[in-house]
Amino acid sequence: MDTKTMIFNYRWAVEWLYSFRRYGSKLGLERISYLAEKLGNPQKDYKVIHVGGTNGKGSVCNLIGSILQKAGYNVGIYTSPHLQRFSERIVVNNKEISEEDVVSLVKRVKPIVDEMRQQKNNPTFFEVVTAMAFQFFSDQEVDFAVIEVGLGGRHDATNIVEPIVSIITNVSLEHTDILGEKLEEIASEKAGIIKENGQVITAAEYKACRVIQRVSKEQNASLTIISRENWRRKAHNMRYQKFFIKGALADYNVKTPLLGEHQGENIALAIAAIEKLQMQGIYVPNSSITTGISTTHNPGRMEIISRNPVVLLDGAHNSAGISMLKKTLQDDFRYNKMILVIGIMKDKDVRRMLSIVIPISDYVVATQPNMIRASHPRVIEEIIKRIDRNKKVVSKETISDAMEHAISNADKDDLVCVTGSLFTVGEARDHILNRTNQ
Repeated sequence: MDTKTMIFNYRWAVEWLYSFRRYGSKLGLERISYLAEKLGNPQKDYKVIHVGGTNGKGSVCNLIGSILQKAGYNVGIYTSPHLQRFSERIVVNNKEISEEDVVSLVKRVKPIVDEMRQQKNNPTFFEVVTAMAFQFFSDQEVDFAVIEVGLGGRHDATNIVEPIVSIITNVSLEHTDILGEKLEEIASEKAGIIKENGQVITAAEYKACRVIQRVSKEQNASLTIISRENWRRKAHNMRYQKFFIKGALADYNVKTPLLGEHQGENIALAIAAIEKLQMQGIYVPNSSITTGISTTHNPGRMEIISRNPVVLLDGAHNSAGISMLKKTLQDDFRYNKMILVIGIMKDKDVRRMLSIVIPISDYVVATQPNMIRASHPRVIEEIIKRIDRNKKVVSKETISDAMEHAISNADKDDLVCVTGSLFTVGEARDHILNRTNQ
């Protein structure tokens, strides 16, 4: 197939997939179960580590995937959303799915989807892409697939897998219109990924942890709880961190390029998952654990994308994530003034997120990613003025304009922090990399 035809077909395939976004988010396992069954249930062809929770899912997925790769296994990782390219969602051995494979998979699932649409049983974008990921991992004959939950857990499309380990990173308030307004309700939804007689790991605390303990007991599942007693930060700078991790089978001294003290928890969760595999007779040498952690990267999450001035990207998209970002900025970064570039989705607790980060910001650039769900910059600006009428704030309609304005107003000792949404961070990352390559 010539290049022009391939590009045309790929654009058609991705546009076809994006057309399903108009159906929004529809929880339930009926549609994904039908899709998977028609494909021959490819999700049963490999071992699955299922990762849910509120924050840290992407980091934990990438840490586990990196460790298993260093141990010599073929590993698929499925995460969402993507930052810059659709292909980031489906990765095998650090290589994103090719355009040709996307086209091929769309051609395989389209007849099934067309049949469903005729029956007025339209699947969602996430359900179709999840089915494609399951099939691709089977085609690639992966040994392990690390699968990130999309939304919640119990009714999420990924929850048809039969995992050898389930992880619930932590639980805080998010998607309250869908998952419930109380922490216990959200925890109950996330605990829906716990399977009968399964292996479960969590770093959830307090009420959320008690819910996970109760569900684990009901499911006769073995639960491991990660706490601050399991990890300690030994050293840090703006390029790497060192942690001591107390595991069930061994103690580990690890070095990671991932920034922020909270990465200690993510690393402890990943190591606990690997130890569960070791206990099941799966060979993973401890050298693969330390090497895997040292080579794990997670773009758009506490990522320094450029220096002079330092531009920090962090996809914090809820109050808990913004709180972790604030703590990291205060504890780990040194700068003269901080210029905040922020774009948030309408369905988030915009005021609460802003009230956390605005006090440490010297200048704010309110903006929006190219998404219908995005809050308008003027709305964000008005909320900021109600929080602090003296705060310097400006609105920019596009991420590109926001980034250019922020960088042009920053001195070399300043910090430009981009946050509020992974969509905001993805567009900002595109802009900075294109700017650097010019």
